[in-house]
Amino acid sequence: MKTVETRVLPQVSPGTRRSLKILHYGQPGARPKAYLQAGLHADEAPGYPVLHALVQKLDRAATQGAIKGEIIVVPAANPIGLGQWRDDMLHGRFDFVNSINFNRQHLDLIDRLIEAVGPKLGNDAEKNVAAIRTCTTELIAALKPDNEAATLKQVLLSLSHDADLVLDLHCDLEALMHVYIGTPLWPAAEDLSAQMGAEATLLAADSGGTPFDEANSRPWWVLAEQFPDHPIPPACLAATVELRGFSDIEPEMIEHDSDNLFTFLQRRGFIDGEPGRLPTLINGATPLTGVDYVKASSAGIIIYLKKLGDRVVKDEPIARILNPLPEKDDQQLVEVKSRTDGLLFSRNVERFARPGKIIAKIAGSEPLTEAEGNLLTL
Repeated sequence: MKTVETRVLPQVSPGTRRSLKILHYGQPGARPKAYLQAGLHADEAPGYPVLHALVQKLDRAATQGAIKGEIIVVPAANPIGLGQWRDDMLHGRFDFVNSINFNRQHLDLIDRLIEAVGPKLGNDAEKNVAAIRTCTTELIAALKPDNEAATLKQVLLSLSHDADLVLDLHCDLEALMHVYIGTPLWPAAEDLSAQMGAEATLLAADSGGTPFDEANSRPWWVLAEQFPDHPIPPACLAATVELRGFSDIEPEMIEHDSDNLFTFLQRRGFIDGEPGRLPTLINGATPLTGVDYVKASSAGIIIYLKKLGDRVVKDEPIARILNPLPEKDDQQLVEVKSRTDGLLFSRNVERFARPGKIIAKIAGSEPLTEAEGNLLTL
């Protein structure tokens, strides 16, 4: 069974109204439940066609009665960002109203959950999961957001918070396939990275800023730590899947990625069918604290010396920055070096640098920063 729902967002100016399209498969309330969305960063293109191709596969599965639980798909999760055009370019990462990243500052209900659910917990893990989900539903419903973006975040979390699986599809600039996931979910979630062909998996229990995936998954392990005498499993596998780079939307990639998502849903019991043999995980997971956000030290033109997928060692040059107009004491060519041994998995699309600008990301196994604060880019 498939149904299509439309949620209308609050009017922000006379004569305008935005809405959210939501696709429901299976029976509402059935288990297991999966939630997938694309376009939370509205200007990241690959997720839209991948979910479009997945929806076609889900339509066929629904016609065949193969949907075993409930699957919710939001093909375009950010209609606000999709309307933010300026200078003939779409700017969908930050809200024009307040400059907040659309994938930050999602609803953090942990303190209120601790207070509300504590008296309802017992010795039965399944009943504890149900109690936590019920409390979360009530807390979300009680919120009264005062602007369009806050309403959007409330709606998205209301659809996803009680899911067993939450996949938020994004992309990087120029990048390899990679996944962000909560440390407590690893290695149980290794099959996700393996199935998607992720070349880097970045782990953090709290990356800072409350991105959408952690708004769904992090409460479970925080509650487990808060109430050690009551069994509370990590009942939501939530992850951010980075579908390579901005321009990686070739038909073959779209079909491959949508096939992998469909197969993963089969593997996890959401759809009938034989998923086949699990691909081998390409690279082991590394801590998000081990990512070297390589920054330019000078202004100029970036000349990369290393390609995506290259293994680099600490202090190895990965790029040069050319200053075409050096003054008396300026170096015309400045080398930029890695701070760690690791995998170069992301580079900047633009080839212009300013001091302090992130121009590449390298996944290393040794922590470079404290495991607190904001571990993600803006």
